[in-house]
Amino acid sequence: MPLIGAFIADSYLGRFLAVGLGSIITFMGMVLLWLTAMIPQARPPPCNPATERCKSATTAQVAILISSLALMSIGNGGLQCSMAFGADQVNRKDNPNNQRALEIFFNWYYASSAISVIIAFTGIVYIQDHLGWKLGFGVPAALMFFSTFFFFLASPLYVKNKPNSSLFTGFVRVIVAAFKNRKLRLPPKNSVRMYHHMKDSEFVIPTDKLRFLNKACFIRSPEKDIASDGSATDPWSLCTTDQVEELKAIIKVIPLWSTSILMSLNIGGSFGLLQAKSLNRHITRNFEVPAGSLTVIMIFTIFIWIALYDRVVIPLASKLYGKPVRISAKNRMGLGLFFSFIHLVTAAIVETIRRRRAIGEGYGNDPHAMLNMSAMWLFPQLCLGGIAEAFNVIGQNEFYYTEFPKTMSSIASSLFGLGMAVGYVISSFLFSVVERVTSKGGKDGWISDNINKGRFDKYYWLIAIVSGVNILYYLVCSWAYGATADIESKVSEENDSNEEELPLIDFKNEGSYDKDRLVKKS
Repeated sequence: MPLIGAFIADSYLGRFLAVGLGSIITFMGMVLLWLTAMIPQARPPPCNPATERCKSATTAQVAILISSLALMSIGNGGLQCSMAFGADQVNRKDNPNNQRALEIFFNWYYASSAISVIIAFTGIVYIQDHLGWKLGFGVPAALMFFSTFFFFLASPLYVKNKPNSSLFTGFVRVIVAAFKNRKLRLPPKNSVRMYHHMKDSEFVIPTDKLRFLNKACFIRSPEKDIASDGSATDPWSLCTTDQVEELKAIIKVIPLWSTSILMSLNIGGSFGLLQAKSLNRHITRNFEVPAGSLTVIMIFTIFIWIALYDRVVIPLASKLYGKPVRISAKNRMGLGLFFSFIHLVTAAIVETIRRRRAIGEGYGNDPHAMLNMSAMWLFPQLCLGGIAEAFNVIGQNEFYYTEFPKTMSSIASSLFGLGMAVGYVISSFLFSVVERVTSKGGKDGWISDNINKGRFDKYYWLIAIVSGVNILYYLVCSWAYGATADIESKVSEENDSNEEELPLIDFKNEGSYDKDRLVKKS
């Protein structure tokens, strides 16, 4: 849904309407779900404790439940554009500190998301468990109402970018036009008059990367190809430079985007909940932390690290260098993958120690036994996982937003979610393959219902190896991609800003001059 919503937002509705309609539809779904708790006829009756029999839900009751979930899913497709819409509000090309402003926005957008997850996992769950489902569903619905109300209330203050024509149709037109003009020879030097562009085009000359697609916007005969109003006489034979660059942006980013799939695989391949259940989670004699609540440590780490990075690390580094410094979005993506690798190695080591302790205490055949081992052993891997996510996810979102044309900002904001979904699917597939292969011949496989008998430590090591290979793959993709928009803009602005990038990893001369971005309008 997020990707579909992004296409609709960029092509037809615009991001403001997409977020607004998404909010309304989500609110409708939440109200419908709340009504299933409020109206007895909208849900099956309670189970009979004496006979332990439960009456099945009727077709109408199932339809109401599915409708509420469907509405929330559809609405979420529009709400996913909120990050791109928010970035539009702070994105100012004439601001010399524009990149830093965007970085701060993406940092705190994700930090606020982390806080909302903590509230949902603690406050809302507490209400549902202790005060009932009526209030448990009613509070989120009320919060959604106020969120939607205040969003529309501030409507006059927003920057509202107009939607582009159908992006998908534009992609197909570029491919068709480039194929039709495949025998054309492009001149060695480019000129504005050679390529078709509109007055408000972001690009007046196409970039040199993926140059074969430039044939789609090359003007062979101005008299035949261009109409009196400046449009192409045949849009399937001549496209605009913006249409060409939009397709290039998708093609260029696919390799780097694919590295995020493995990042999601690392998250999906974690068995921290199973580990936590077998460890001592008591803080006092009478208070035990629920196993599922330990994941809040990772979310807290995300928030704390974002705050430290934005308010301590970057200001301190700037003070040491004597000028503003920052870590580029692409470097932060790489750092996230590195910390994810360390997270998996740590998890494998902890699981090896935990399993050895379980067998040593005689609990090899008892998966429900609580070991004489503190759950705080999971603290390092949870913290490392939070730091990895903070670096990689925020870096990804900022990278896609700054690298894609403005007409594709909603699609840019949906790519991380798409990568995560694909990663979880691959994680499930890998899980099944490992279970089937390691349990051949009636042997106890790595994956077992008994965590003490299984070899989850080996599974962690396997994913860690895959993660290490993914880092090498990322380095190659990063080198092939070249300099990013924020680095290139610093060079083309002729030192209008003294901002300097922290010297972490120099992927293909990040600070080098690249003429591609100079074809964009300032």
